[in-house]
Amino acid sequence: MGKFWSLLFFLVPALGVALFVVSADANLLDHWFPTDVSEHGHVIDGLFMMILWLTGAVFIATEVCLAAFLWRYDARSNRDAIKFTHGSHTLEVVWTIVPAATLLFIAIYQMNAWADAKIRQPKNPGVEIEVRARQFEWRFRYPGPDGKLYTPDDIHFDSELHVPVDEEVLVHLKSEDVLHSFFLPNLRVKQDAVPGMVIPVWFKPTKEGAWDLVCAELCGWGHYKMRGRIVVQSREDFNAWLAGVREKQLATQSEQTAAK
Repeated sequence: MGKFWSLLFFLVPALGVALFVVSADANLLDHWFPTDVSEHGHVIDGLFMMILWLTGAVFIATEVCLAAFLWRYDARSNRDAIKFTHGSHTLEVVWTIVPAATLLFIAIYQMNAWADAKIRQPKNPGVEIEVRARQFEWRFRYPGPDGKLYTPDDIHFDSELHVPVDEEVLVHLKSEDVLHSFFLPNLRVKQDAVPGMVIPVWFKPTKEGAWDLVCAELCGWGHYKMRGRIVVQSREDFNAWLAGVREKQLATQSEQTAAK
């Protein structure tokens, strides 16, 4: 039975590696990574793959050692006398230092990526948008003709986040009620929206199209319904869309004023 289990445990890394190789050759990695349409997305993907290869190597080594020990020390076939040990101080030092050094390497390796994504806020973004999360929808606020947020001519919209292509987008992220998570898979952006805080988020889309905007935090019974879209357009199409939304907003305000 020991040899049977050793072969079974050996099949885990063997089949896992084989499936990974086949999926890579068949371009099935898109199941892991949605299409990247951001300027910095390749950096995030690179970090992911580096950590995957590192942990994969450790996983394979661990499983091979497990299988080897099960095979070597099968109780039915092993005739060696049992030896007891209270451990090795040297071995304990080694397996403490090696993981610590590995984690330190990862921390240093990703510092620049973290700074670009979370610290180095763009000084001259192409557009600034307020994104407000609430149970269970996304609300967006754009600057009006004066080009400034939080003035009377601001433009409001729900569900679809429109942005211009090839321009830095700066988002002021808020939550009106509970903890939400602003997640743009295709732009490699994910940031929690925390009640009482205004959190800056930025990205630069590189391709026109429409992609998912979802909440990645369990925020209540209607969490599954909290879906939106991000629409990336040319600057001309974006300006035309924004002007159209403003016209509708002004018309609605005039109707409400007349009704009063």
